[in-house]
Amino acid sequence: MCGIAGIMRTCGSSRDSLGEIVGRMISTLAHRGPDAEGVWSDTSGRICLGHRRLSILDLTPAGAQPMHSDCGRFSVTFNGEIYNHLDIRNELEAADAAPNWRGHSDTETLLYAVRQWGVEGALERFIGMFAFAIWDARDRTLALCRDRFGEKPLFYGWVGGDLVFASELKAFAAHPRWNGELDRNALTSFMRYSYVPAPWTIWQGVRKLDPSSFAVFKADRNPGEFPEPKPYWSMRDKVVAAQNERVSDAVEAANQLELLLSQSVARQSLSDVPLGAFLSGGIDSSTIVALMQKQSPRPVRTFSIGFAEAEFNEAEHARGIARHLATDHTEMIVSPEDARSVIPKLAEMYDEPFGDSSQIPTHLVSALARKSVTVSLSGDGGDELFGGYNRHVWGGRLHARFGHLPAPVKNALATLIGLIAPEPANTIGALAGKILPRKFRILRAGDQAAKIGRIVDSKTFDEMYRRLSSIDDDPSRTVIGGTEPKSWFNAQMSGVRKTIDPLDRMTLSDALSYLSDDILQKVDRAAMAVSLETRVPFLDKDVAEFSTRVPPGMKVRDGQGKWLVRQVLQRHVPVALTDRPKTGFGIPLDAWLRGPLKGWASDLLATERLNAQGWFDASRVQSVWQEHLRGTRNHGSWLWNVLMAESWADTWARTAS
Repeated sequence: MCGIAGIMRTCGSSRDSLGEIVGRMISTLAHRGPDAEGVWSDTSGRICLGHRRLSILDLTPAGAQPMHSDCGRFSVTFNGEIYNHLDIRNELEAADAAPNWRGHSDTETLLYAVRQWGVEGALERFIGMFAFAIWDARDRTLALCRDRFGEKPLFYGWVGGDLVFASELKAFAAHPRWNGELDRNALTSFMRYSYVPAPWTIWQGVRKLDPSSFAVFKADRNPGEFPEPKPYWSMRDKVVAAQNERVSDAVEAANQLELLLSQSVARQSLSDVPLGAFLSGGIDSSTIVALMQKQSPRPVRTFSIGFAEAEFNEAEHARGIARHLATDHTEMIVSPEDARSVIPKLAEMYDEPFGDSSQIPTHLVSALARKSVTVSLSGDGGDELFGGYNRHVWGGRLHARFGHLPAPVKNALATLIGLIAPEPANTIGALAGKILPRKFRILRAGDQAAKIGRIVDSKTFDEMYRRLSSIDDDPSRTVIGGTEPKSWFNAQMSGVRKTIDPLDRMTLSDALSYLSDDILQKVDRAAMAVSLETRVPFLDKDVAEFSTRVPPGMKVRDGQGKWLVRQVLQRHVPVALTDRPKTGFGIPLDAWLRGPLKGWASDLLATERLNAQGWFDASRVQSVWQEHLRGTRNHGSWLWNVLMAESWADTWARTAS
């Protein structure tokens, strides 16, 4: 894992000044690559590539970057890992297209794959996580490329006459002509989703490269122009094509999933530095760790965190899994003080407003793991591919139950449910959970009821699911002068919503946006802040494509999500250790905002501050804040969005308007 940055200049300047700028840019990314740095400019002074290295494969100077092909045509700066690069080397050698290898890094493999098959042909072969920029000296083009799900970040935009790209937005601020302007439309989308969806960023004129795509810039291109990114793979197309190619035998499906996941784990365990895994005690991480331990001759190092609050604490479950699998396990119980120590770092860590509060425990478990390992595998992606969220389990049922009702009846139900105060209902639900069988237990029942109240009057299934996936149903009321833009995700979903199974629509929606723009970015920034590389076996290309062929009835069955993944896990871990309601990897946010975080939040949400800034409707924010403090509603997630935007403003946007 590394940090990359660079500039392609269209208006001419000295070579030295370009190198100095890129040098400053990559210095802001030192946390992503503490082991080495490199800056290279071509003789024309029009292209400069920078790199910060976290050494994982080939720790010798032969793996240093930027790296150049022996013919001098291609130069690359690369962040990530290509897990099948040894297979690609064999293919190059069989085609008599391999060089005299200088080392055994995947970066060198990448260079010669591009030389042999071109950028698109190489990308189609790569299995891994990556973001890279490759300069073609013959054709005078710069290609920016990103992996299939966007595990690795890549931002780009025009600063004056310079095309600038980097792993993180903070590098743009190192350019002497940078003058960031807030994008209020992006801020509006952030309030809905808790993240800024691709291709937008919080800054006008700066974009995220779409996952599973590449963009080619010509050296003679006019400043300010953006070529349309070209896809080289499409999860959407795979899901549509698989509607008539379903697997039918459940046992064979479980066998195939175990085989593919095992192969993915083996590929992603390739490392020249210490490796471990996050273990929450949930289905996904437990499955990955079980398959890792099956392949490992020694105990796998596993890491988990928990909370003093029982409903958020999964540490004891993780401990039970670790004991059964005989891993070398380390855990940490998080206190409010631990959380508060992370909050001041978040704006610097994420560079744009990011409101998924599980960013805090994710960073803490990353810091815990980094004390022992340099690479950690995770269970992310299982929910999105195999139907693991509560909304996947209940979404179709809720729509079937309420969708046919007359509008007045649905409106009345929404009003009635809205009268339920969440905290008493949560308490009653917790007491009932001690009596009811496991399958009927609902964690935080009051909050779940509030979600149902928000969606019962939805006119369509897709409207219902959008509400389930939204934090703010009408963010244009919250952000002054903001309108939600149409995202790449909307274009991807256009035309398929009514042609595929409802569960496939939900999981595809999550895979295209929530997974890429929230989950993966959360983990990348939280881990790279402590120079930890994370890897995601569920997002292996072969596993992802197989998931599209798994029918809905093998994903959600008998009121449980990820049914097929559970069948694999049960071959390695007793059901009794994993049979419990799903919990998110979050913090007790609602309670902490009424308690230990109240003072900090009150300062950031003060009416005078918000009115002076002019971003948010201060009266609406105060109304929501007071309702939350009274306990009549839990608005922690909504308020956290505003708080993260305000914290970000203090760090990055003092002059933004």
